[in-house]
Order: sequence, then C-alpha cells, then structure tokens
Amino acid sequence: MKVVNAKTEAQLQEAFYIRKTVFVEEQKVPYELEIDEFENVSDHFVLYSGSTPIGAGRFRLLDGKGKIERICVLLANRGSGSGKILMDAIENHAKEKGIGILKLNAQTYAIPFYEKLGYSVVSDEFLDAGIPHKTMEKNIT
Repeated sequence: MKVVNAKTEAQLQEAFYIRKTVFVEEQKVPYELEIDEFENVSDHFVLYSGSTPIGAGRFRLLDGKGKIERICVLLANRGSGSGKILMDAIENHAKEKGIGILKLNAQTYAIPFYEKLGYSVVSDEFLDAGIPHKTMEKNIT
C-alpha cells in the first residue's frame, strides 16, 4: 500500500470517490456537507492498494494546528492496517510543514483507533452531520 498527496485532478477525484462512497453512501452524510468550502485549501491524500484507491483523507491548517479530516477506508479494506498507513503519511506531511500539534474530530466509534495512534480526547461529545464525534489531539514534536 502507498499513500499519495493528490496533485492531479484524477487523484483528487479518486479521493472524492472514496469519501463519497464511505460518508455519503455508507454513512448517509448529505453530499453538500461532505464536499465543502475547505476542499481548495486542503491537502488531499489517497491510499492505494496497487493501483486501486482504497482510502482517503485531507489535511489543512487551522489556528496554528494541523487539522486531519475525512479519514476513510473502503469497507472491504478496513482492519488491514490501511488506516494507520494513511494516518502515518498525513502525520509525516504535517511534520514536514513544521506543525507540532494535530487535531481531528473522530466519530466516537473510531476513538479507540485514534487512541492507539497517540491521540487524546479533548472535548465533550458533539454531533457533526448527525453523527456523534469528539475532538482529539496529538503532539507530534
């Protein structure tokens, strides 16, 4: 598996395809909430198994911190370590940019996954697109 920082329109469309499949089709998030105003100010990542896109995520700066968003892996590829590979690549990208603290809004069922990667819950539960979330942070310096 490899992670690519999406630089071409084709790679960006592959990231959107993965996100639409997981969030819009599987989790029933409205399309207009999934594809938002931050797409053009974010770095997009695609996880490939061979030449097949199987995961995606995005990264942007927010209040001096790195914000990791839209982490997703296709259902058939979950539980294979692919999410960790994707997160490691995005964290390395943040380090290259000199970012010391990362934050993300985790769906509550995914909190144990992020805790294994060193993230800690820093908020109470809240709803995002009708789905329970908590904010998590990690110091990567």
